[in-house]
Amino acid sequence: MAGKGPYSEKVMDHFQNPRNMGEMPDADGTGRVGNPTCGDLMEVYIKVNGDKLEDVKFKTFGCGAAVATSSMVTEMAKGLTLEEALKITKQDVADELGGLPPIKMHCSNLASDALHAAIKDYMEKKGGK
Repeated sequence: MAGKGPYSEKVMDHFQNPRNMGEMPDADGTGRVGNPTCGDLMEVYIKVNGDKLEDVKFKTFGCGAAVATSSMVTEMAKGLTLEEALKITKQDVADELGGLPPIKMHCSNLASDALHAAIKDYMEKKGGK
């Protein structure tokens, strides 16, 4: 393939140098999502202080775009309130990365879904629902 390929420099940077990767044993909330079609699997861990995301980490089994979107969503969510973080969409993640090839959009969707699942997990634990 000629040229720089289908991925932006930002996608490549987050893939090659992922931010906030790793487990968080004392997480306040954990979200786990997967896509059976492509085999991607993501876990997002959150640490909450008050109503803000103090720390966000991830583990991803998947393609380069899955790693990059997981890394980006942790960067986007850190410091936000839970309410603000729940508003992060798959398009927001893709836009922050400078775009994704259409065939890879499901990967960014997983990253925001995993974040939302972690927040819902935290809220259920906190509320006892």
